[in-house]
Amino acid sequence: MHPRRSGAVLLFLAGSVFGLFPPLAAAQDKLSAADAKKLKSPIPYSKKSIAQGRGVFARNCTGCHGADGKSQVDVVANATDLTDPESYRDGSSEGEMFRTIRDGAGASMPAFKSQIQHEEDLWHLVNYIRSLWPDSMQPHLESDEKGKASRQ
Repeated sequence: MHPRRSGAVLLFLAGSVFGLFPPLAAAQDKLSAADAKKLKSPIPYSKKSIAQGRGVFARNCTGCHGADGKSQVDVVANATDLTDPESYRDGSSEGEMFRTIRDGAGASMPAFKSQIQHEEDLWHLVNYIRSLWPDSMQPHLESDEKGKASRQ
């Protein structure tokens, strides 16, 4: 390899690793639909997580999805009704929801990875949204304390 070319490649690789080229790094950081479907939350579906997610939702999501998640606000005509997981266009598994929130979905759902910077908060938000589902579709509620069963 030519010495100048190898230097440019090294600079490019270093820039990618250290975040000097954020648009390229951001594009590589996106989850594929297949990878998202396999992704599992590291945060248990619990009352504590749901409460934390409720706060994230209030700060970031009510403008389009409304305070109740039903999307009956006049701002965005095609926002998803979050209380109906069967209507989710990009899937309703926990990983698919994480991907939709973090990376966005088309023109109507922007990416929130720059507004919600802590990955744990994204998972709390996923748990809160799942708490809006009909009771029969919600995941099993886990204990906030190890070893104790919790009921909703």
